[in-house]
Amino acid sequence: MKNATLRQLRVFAAVGKHLNFARAAEELSLSPPAVSMQIRELEEQVGMPLFDRTSRAVSLTTVGEYVLAHARRVLAAMRDAEDMVANLKGLQSGVLDVVMVSTAKYFVPRLLARFRHDHPGVEIRLRVAHNRDAIVDLMRQGEVELAVMGRPPTEWATRAEPFALHPHVLVTATDHPFARLEQVPAQALSREAFIVREEGSGTRAALQEYLHAHRLAPHVAMEMASNEAIKQAVMAGMGVSLLSLHTLGLELAHGLIATPEVEGLPLMRRWHVVHTLGRTLSPAAEAFRYFMLERGEGFLAEHFGLGRRGEEV
Repeated sequence: MKNATLRQLRVFAAVGKHLNFARAAEELSLSPPAVSMQIRELEEQVGMPLFDRTSRAVSLTTVGEYVLAHARRVLAAMRDAEDMVANLKGLQSGVLDVVMVSTAKYFVPRLLARFRHDHPGVEIRLRVAHNRDAIVDLMRQGEVELAVMGRPPTEWATRAEPFALHPHVLVTATDHPFARLEQVPAQALSREAFIVREEGSGTRAALQEYLHAHRLAPHVAMEMASNEAIKQAVMAGMGVSLLSLHTLGLELAHGLIATPEVEGLPLMRRWHVVHTLGRTLSPAAEAFRYFMLERGEGFLAEHFGLGRRGEEV
């Protein structure tokens, strides 16, 4: 029954309640043939008849009785979910404490602005952490409820839910020879001077993952603790770097930096919304968690041009 639809279950539950196709159709504002079609398709999914049609009266088969009990549970769960969403949409007040890694500052504030538009009574307290350790400390101390980050903590029991892909690309000055190539072989990077983030950052971990996968050991010319500083150094021609595509919106829009196509790139990580496992979230935090899972991916695809699987859109 894995391909059964909620529509089929709703129709089946209505017929099971009335034991009359015409009455079920009236309740659902459907035609009797449409109800019959939904029941027939569901029976095909089950592989056995759900109703006994050998007499003029409609009755449930034994299988039908079992399926009806489970269908009612599914529909009840969906009603609970709908009520929860309605409550979150109607949230009038509260405090939202959220922390983000520094790379997320290029898009999370805009998502928070949209969230506040939907929930103007919620007070938002946003913090920026430079690495995972700082986020773990804030979560351990109970100072934040939610975190937006790339690599969820492993040293702290959390629930991490991915909401969007997080591509990392090579960045160079616009006059760099790579910018004129159709594709850059991975081995060509071994001759480049790299400007890198500090140890412990997600961006540095992404670079190390890529270098390990391609057996590269390029020269590290400079280490910086800021994406902004790295971008300025790259634009000045001091080296190349691997950065999150989500940090490059303004530079790419104004033609200030290049992202040449490189073998094995973009490297796809994932953005997560994270909270402490077992902790009951406040209504404001639960609303923002739901908001990110529902709308985060679409926002990033709209503004940075990558879809769910990393294709350009």
